Amino acid sequence: MSMRGFSVVSKSLGLGLLLIAAASAALLLSDLDSRTHRKAAAALDTNRALRVALVEPASIEPIKDGAAGFLAALADRGYQDGKRIAVRHFNAEGDMSVLNAIAKDVTSSNYDLILSAGTITLQAIANANRYATPPRTHVFGIVSDPYAAANIDRSNHLNHPPYMTGLGSMPAVAEVFALLRQLRPEVKRVGLVWNPAESNSVAATTLARVECAKLGITLVEGNAENPTSVGEAAAAVLSKGVDALWVSPDITVITAVDVMIATAKQARVPVFTSIPGNARKGALFDLGADYIAIGRLTGELAADVLDGRSPASIPVENVMPLRLEVNLLALAGLRDPWQVPDAIKKQAEVLFDASGRHAKDKP
Repeated sequence: MSMRGFSVVSKSLGLGLLLIAAASAALLLSDLDSRTHRKAAAALDTNRALRVALVEPASIEPIKDGAAGFLAALADRGYQDGKRIAVRHFNAEGDMSVLNAIAKDVTSSNYDLILSAGTITLQAIANANRYATPPRTHVFGIVSDPYAAANIDRSNHLNHPPYMTGLGSMPAVAEVFALLRQLRPEVKRVGLVWNPAESNSVAATTLARVECAKLGITLVEGNAENPTSVGEAAAAVLSKGVDALWVSPDITVITAVDVMIATAKQARVPVFTSIPGNARKGALFDLGADYIAIGRLTGELAADVLDGRSPASIPVENVMPLRLEVNLLALAGLRDPWQVPDAIKKQAEVLFDASGRHAKDKP
């Protein structure tokens, strides 16, 4: 090969090496830029507010109290809405088709946590979450019987889907009927309107049948599939000569509790409930869950999960802090003589006296 030919080849090789070097440098700079953007994005993601979906089945007092407890406990732990968390509220307003649509939406969206109130809400979200990829982290509360509602092992409370946990609050049915007997030992027949589609109501009704059998009380039952049918069902039950009406933790009936109380008043029989907050509406007494307290306990669990604790490590336990509310005004005009002993008045967290004055309200 001539010297001239060698020179041409050398120049070609040199140019090629130069182009390769330039391309390599460009790739390195591009990768560096990409890594810088990835690091910045990761830092931004770390600092972003965590997305929380708060799902409620209806605008009723127990659910609202529970949800308020959720948020109060989260705020106390440093997870205040608008700062470390961004909470989006969903409410089905008693419509199951809407609730199922909400459940599908929140389990298919990029929420860091789903927080739910109520048994039917737990059922809807648990069902939707089975088909989510991946399943969304879910903490629940204000639920009578989560073991039945979400197929959780009753004997091993850690045996539940690893992405969910929460609290159960089985209604204190034995205590409710024992209190009823203290107010009127002669009670023989108690009416109940309930929705068999609600697992929480099934659990409460099953317990009530057992307790009534022990006490020699006949439980006269009527069914209501939706709030608009509650009044008719209540009238049918009352026509069978019951001494009182019981309102269990049934979302369908609670939504129409004013109708229940008005219908019972026409028949001159008292209403007693397992849902605090209804004595002020005319029920004789409420003995049931302190929903704000349960909400706060549920909010503590949610804060633990947001802190990094795995839901799989948290057992689903039953908690039932009780609250008693009594309305002495409801004694007026009843068909039979009823009395509220002084000992019961002293135990009540909320008491309305015979003049209608709010006589007692413990914090």
